[in-house]
Amino acid sequence: MAMHGSPASSQTSGWYSWYVVSVLMLAQTVSFIDRMIMGLLVGPIRSSFDISDTQFSLLAGLAFGVFYAIMGLPLAVIADRKSRRGLIAAGISLWSAMTAACGLANGFWSLFFARMGVGIGEASLSPAAYSLIADYFNRSTLARALSVYGIGIAIGSGLAYILGGQVVNLVESLGEIRVPLIGTMQGWQLTFVMVGLPGLLIAALMMTVREPKRKGDATGASADTHWFREIMAYVGSHKRAFLTHIFGTSIYIIVVYSLNIWGPSYLIRTFSMGRGEAGLIMGTILLAGATAGLLAGGTWADRWLSKGRNDAYSQVIMRSALMGLPFILLLGFDISLPVALASLLLAFFFTSFQGGISAGTLQLMVPNRLRGRATALYFMTANLLGVGLGPTVVAFCTDFVFGNDAAIGKSIALTAAMLLPLGVLIIRSGLKQVETTIEGNHS
Repeated sequence: MAMHGSPASSQTSGWYSWYVVSVLMLAQTVSFIDRMIMGLLVGPIRSSFDISDTQFSLLAGLAFGVFYAIMGLPLAVIADRKSRRGLIAAGISLWSAMTAACGLANGFWSLFFARMGVGIGEASLSPAAYSLIADYFNRSTLARALSVYGIGIAIGSGLAYILGGQVVNLVESLGEIRVPLIGTMQGWQLTFVMVGLPGLLIAALMMTVREPKRKGDATGASADTHWFREIMAYVGSHKRAFLTHIFGTSIYIIVVYSLNIWGPSYLIRTFSMGRGEAGLIMGTILLAGATAGLLAGGTWADRWLSKGRNDAYSQVIMRSALMGLPFILLLGFDISLPVALASLLLAFFFTSFQGGISAGTLQLMVPNRLRGRATALYFMTANLLGVGLGPTVVAFCTDFVFGNDAAIGKSIALTAAMLLPLGVLIIRSGLKQVETTIEGNHS
């Protein structure tokens, strides 16, 4: 495997394309381990800093999501014009170092700023990764390739809880730990260091990926030097298609991310589990349910697209939301542990259908030179709403609607009941325009 920077001459077939997806999946895995480990550390961080669920949600969501969103577009310009593999490698190095830096935080604001750094680093990944994958695969297999990349979300989230739970158990059994040159660290702080630093190895692996030729664009450079004006002009000319897809799926992601981040707390508070046990169970459910859901969603979308349905991705997204809703609603009732675990498994299965194809839809809607920026626009909105607000909406319901930490299941269910139907209605309202935009881009 060459490590030089020249474009790959062959693509869209063969094992190397899948190797690239595998490396990107590993990068996605590391990013979600670093992102989701917060969900397992709610109790010790709240205790250390004496903060509420709502304040914790600002650390888990807003600090990360806002700066992920702000940096997405300028980093996407680099992805559209320069080396995508170099951008991703630099981003992995940054977010891994900042995750480790979370372990040095000694107060709310120092952890807030470290989480901002994680968000800035992770903003480099998806615009460049989606653009790379779209250049390595034809339309007939693109949804499956994007879904394999998306499996990194399931693996990363699952490992964050499985391994994180065991790490938490280990370091907490040791009490306070003295670290050379740093001093005394609590268990949750050492957990951040232990999960953050291994990402530097994935940054090195990323440099084995060859930069492919950009399909339909010999230079990869935009003819318009005003990078923001160009993408906004294109979006403006297809306004209804972009707005309904981006905002509808972003509202969907509010529910998905809130379920991810508060799932362990639901098991801990409702069934009196320890953090290690909750992490192991939640991680296993995420790995099994979300991985199967991502593959099922990608396969379903490819099959529909092959039959000439340009709205295939959107149709799968809408249906998956409605299929997952009943299982999330069950969490709001007094149910047994086996029913709760089955509900979580099926909720993650169905809501993961959208994981690879929500941003993948944009790869079909825009020309090559705008893919990175279009993806960044999507993730800017999805992270401001989904990641930035998702944890806080649930925390607000717990703190101010129900006024009881034990009502976390009701808060998750109420959030889903309000938002999933709304997201589906918004997507549906622009379905024809999305189909027309995709058809025009590939005519």
